[in-house]
Amino acid sequence: SDRASRPQSTVTNPGWWKSFNDPQLNSLIDRAIAGNLSLQQAVLRIAGSRQQLNQARGAWFPTLNGAASAQRQQLGLKGELESKGVYDQLDNIGGDSDVRSALNGLTKPVGLYQGSFDAAWELDLWGKVRRQVEAAGAQQQESLESRNDALVSLEAEVARTYLQLRGAQLISQTLQTQIDVAQQTLELTQSQQRNGLAPQMDVENARAQLHSLQAQLPQYEAQIHQAMNGLAVLTGKPPGALDAELAAPKAMPALPKAVSVGLPSTLARRRPDVRQAEARLHEATANIGVSVAQLFPDFSLTGQFGMRNTDASYLDNWSSHFYSYGASVSLPVFQGGRLVSGVRLARAEQASAALGYRQTVLTALQDVENALVSYRTDQQQVEGLDQTVDALQNAFDLANDSYGKGLSSFIDSLTAQRQLSQAKQQAASARVQSSLDLVALYKALGGGWELYQNVQLPNYSVFGPAESGDTP
Repeated sequence: SDRASRPQSTVTNPGWWKSFNDPQLNSLIDRAIAGNLSLQQAVLRIAGSRQQLNQARGAWFPTLNGAASAQRQQLGLKGELESKGVYDQLDNIGGDSDVRSALNGLTKPVGLYQGSFDAAWELDLWGKVRRQVEAAGAQQQESLESRNDALVSLEAEVARTYLQLRGAQLISQTLQTQIDVAQQTLELTQSQQRNGLAPQMDVENARAQLHSLQAQLPQYEAQIHQAMNGLAVLTGKPPGALDAELAAPKAMPALPKAVSVGLPSTLARRRPDVRQAEARLHEATANIGVSVAQLFPDFSLTGQFGMRNTDASYLDNWSSHFYSYGASVSLPVFQGGRLVSGVRLARAEQASAALGYRQTVLTALQDVENALVSYRTDQQQVEGLDQTVDALQNAFDLANDSYGKGLSSFIDSLTAQRQLSQAKQQAASARVQSSLDLVALYKALGGGWELYQNVQLPNYSVFGPAESGDTP
């Protein structure tokens, strides 16, 4: 059936893993979303980009700085007065003591006390700050989509690993059943050999068939333990932490009867990696405006107000105040081509981001089409292998019955048993692969992040107190 290759509805299922109707899978994904360390790193990158946006917005506003100082100064006026002969002239004209006393006061070390406020405001006449804010906003959106992409990948990885676990357990059980049948065949052949009804060669062939099946079992046991370890790490726990919960074999989750693949036209809005590429293009476009604005003059308004006196007790006296205000302009005259090269670089990066966006969209479409083809062919393969198993089961029953009646050789029975065992393993593997390809299809469709649009920031006390609330 090619049902999976056609859209079943116009929207995808945001909680697609719930369509498997497996409570344990649902629980594992919930725990992974809450505890996965890589996902928490992606969330912290959102927090960092938010602060970068706040920094960019701060350039819109004037800056105000306060300063205070207390100094003891020796101005060196006495030496200046002596070099000019001021004291000699006072002696010649008989200068009074008040003048000499005033001069001596000026030449002594003095204290200078000052408190002031400095204000500055760069006027955004050419849109440089506006474009910087726009670029920072796009960067924040890029971080958010990166987190969403990590979330989709995490959900798919948990589902894939869980299905691999149940698949390995299924194949292991299938093998164990075949081992039991081979053991019974060996015992039957040994009994017939003791009664002179079968040669020793039949016994050795039956024993070889049993050992061949037993030799395949350890690789699936290893896959089971590796899958359990992988699920533990994905949920933020050490390997082995989930063994008690997952070790008991359970049936493979049933595949949903219908798959909602949505419309190709909406794929670009669903896939987080496409949305991330779009945000990257937006950021690169805004950076062109920033680089172009740097070619024009910068206009600033400045001002200063404060109190200054050699006596600290007079600082609150209005007569000690001082102020200044004005405007300044800074014009790039010669920069060695640096600013023009910056504009060209920004345009090249924007063009590269545009191509990257197109490539991401094409890759997304390719992923969906490939996943649809794989899932459709998996279903066909499962159907064909089920029919093969039924036919080989009948062939084995007939061969075994004929051998028991002495109507056929043991080789016929052993061959039928070997073919049946291989077909059952192939059928089990095909069911596992079909489930894995369905997960790949859901991942390619980009669903699974819509239910978690509010991002709870984890406690990142290593950087300071965590912010409260959610980030949209």
